Amino acid sequence: MTLHHSEDTHRQLVDRLPEATGKQISEWFLIVEAGPGLSRFDERVNWLRGEYDLSHGQATAIVHEYDKTKAARKLS
Repeated sequence: MTLHHSEDTHRQLVDRLPEATGKQISEWFLIVEAGPGLSRFDERVNWLRGEYDLSHGQATAIVHEYDKTKAARKLS
């Protein structure tokens, strides 16, 4: 899971998602979970971009945040 931008930029993208997309990050998590079950980061990014007309940065932020949250749940 490689970001092409800093964690600060990532946080800003995540914070702006509701305004830019009309959906909260939790809604995007449900969409990713209900999606086609793609395992690779870039496949999920490209799927979100194509299916929901998101920018690369928005889709990357969603998938990266989803992966971070999922990993944190496994550690708990």
